[in-house]
Amino acid sequence: MADSYTELVLPFGSSPELFEQYTNSYGTIRTGKMMEHLDSLAGSVAYKHMLPGVEDLKQVADQGFYIVTASVDRLDVLAPMNLQRDIKLSGQVIHTGRSSMEIAVKMEAPGPSGEDETLLLGRFSMVCRDFSHHARPVNPLVRNTAEEEALFAMGEGLRSNRKSKALQSLSRVPPTSAEAEALHSLYLARGQEDQEHPDPNRVWMSDSRQESTMLMFPQERNVHQKIFGGYLMRLAYELGFTSSSLFTRSHVRFLSLDGISFAKPVPIGSILRLTSHILHTSSTPEFPTLVHVGVQANVVDAKTGHEETTNDFRFTWCRETGEPLQRYVVPRTYKEAMLWLEGKRALELGAEIRGLRGRSVGDVHE
Repeated sequence: MADSYTELVLPFGSSPELFEQYTNSYGTIRTGKMMEHLDSLAGSVAYKHMLPGVEDLKQVADQGFYIVTASVDRLDVLAPMNLQRDIKLSGQVIHTGRSSMEIAVKMEAPGPSGEDETLLLGRFSMVCRDFSHHARPVNPLVRNTAEEEALFAMGEGLRSNRKSKALQSLSRVPPTSAEAEALHSLYLARGQEDQEHPDPNRVWMSDSRQESTMLMFPQERNVHQKIFGGYLMRLAYELGFTSSSLFTRSHVRFLSLDGISFAKPVPIGSILRLTSHILHTSSTPEFPTLVHVGVQANVVDAKTGHEETTNDFRFTWCRETGEPLQRYVVPRTYKEAMLWLEGKRALELGAEIRGLRGRSVGDVHE
């Protein structure tokens, strides 16, 4: 397991030029750019596991297989990410299936005590294919220590949880009784029309739509001559942040990437349409404002106008101070109601993970 360990240090604290490339208008880190790096890091880790000792890109292309990101299960921010200190990105394979690899990634920076502080933890699922696009077996993972066995068991659990979550998806099974009750309560309290006294704080989910359409240029390609997945993550993140800021009418902090599915590759030269909606809003004692956003990526056929979904992104933003969020999003259709419940599930899972963040089981170690 240790053979796939990879790390990269971004010297923000000592390089003003690098600082300038990564800072945003608020003086904090451009999280979307960091997501690009994390996706690239996960790919490097996967290739390092499959081809130990191979460093030349041409040698990788001659191996008869390729590796792609199947999904990003989560990226959770555990501490503020500022640019006043160097940041280390690291990752390694923690579990392998027949043709899949679970990659754990971590972002760290020196803390006040001198020890590294964990800023972010994440999980990528990579799959290996031959050039006829069939599943290709990956190298088995050898574990040599008790810690590696624990990481492998965690990876096995993540894989099982992903399968279980898919079986419990609202596209497959009806909502639970508690979810149905929550949805009905929302309808009674906020979902009914009142022409004489409209609710100024209610926003219909369909009215929260934001959109961005752009061309995909070859400069953003990966080694497989498709658009790099990390670049798509950055575009989706930036549209989601814009949507959250417009909805809350304030600056928000990124809290978590709650999931990404990669259904199809995005070809070079294609037209990509990104569409975002606010899916769920909430207020808690810890976060007066919580906003869960869905971003869908579609490739558009310019001749016919036909659109095909390639990616589905889910993000959560928060505000830690101020009054509780007054505006709230309300679904109007059954499909939107299911999206509202999916957002509710994501916020509940995020709260559970943050409650467990003191444990070391999620850490990635060399």
